[in-house]
Amino acid sequence: MAKDWLLSFEFFPPKTQPGAEKLARTRETLAQLAPEYFSVTYGAGGSTRDNTRDIVLETRAAGLDVMPHLSFAFGDDDANAIKALLETYSQAGVSRLLALRGDLPSDPESTRKPIHANELVAFIREHFGEQFNLQVAAYPEIHPDAKSYQDDIYWLGEKFKAGADSAITQYFFNIDAYWYFLDQAAKAGIDKPIVPGIMPITNFTNLARFSAGCGAEIPRWMAKKLEQYGDDQASIIAFGSDVITQLCERLLEGGAPGLHFYTMNQAEPSVDILSRLGVSADQR
Repeated sequence: MAKDWLLSFEFFPPKTQPGAEKLARTRETLAQLAPEYFSVTYGAGGSTRDNTRDIVLETRAAGLDVMPHLSFAFGDDDANAIKALLETYSQAGVSRLLALRGDLPSDPESTRKPIHANELVAFIREHFGEQFNLQVAAYPEIHPDAKSYQDDIYWLGEKFKAGADSAITQYFFNIDAYWYFLDQAAKAGIDKPIVPGIMPITNFTNLARFSAGCGAEIPRWMAKKLEQYGDDQASIIAFGSDVITQLCERLLEGGAPGLHFYTMNQAEPSVDILSRLGVSADQR
């Protein structure tokens, strides 16, 4: 397959040394596919954020492009701390960022004030100009906290008006949701690339939990098929690879600008799907 679309992989910061060693092996394997970049998820404040920074710097030191995720909430962070982190990234040669809304406080009495993604984009543009390529999140099946479908489209537009360059979607299994979302975004005047997020299927229990939290719908036929396999992990993985490969094929044939894989810090599922798409270390 010709390299006329963007390929990227997402990691999360491991909390243990064995997890860190596994991630290093995963990154080495996936780097052979020559992705445009790796991305690393973010935790506001504390050790998780530090782990994100450390993985980002390690990845840059290995000569690979990396996109840190970044969110900001008053009460956890302050503007100077965020600017200092961005300076560290800039000095390391990081040129991409994914700007996200800070997590909403679980305690209604909390003094934490999450900064919305459009505000974070504006903050970065104000202090760093065009130094970073800024990406934001998009939700073809609509953000769980959105007041309405159109409200979610509106806020995506606000992120772009603030200076975002492109968006990556939450993963989805219903391709019509993605095409319709692109159509509605275009009608709202959004003309920036919106790259689909791809989730390989390796564990139905975990997938169901993640999907319930992020608003990604698992089609009933697919859920029933996965339930049928029970603890037969090999069958779940084989079925998942078939389904996600077909989804990727249809996305690329339809003109999607790329594929962003949520790896869950595993290499094999993404490598298998990409090999079925004709992408290997020899062909990238």
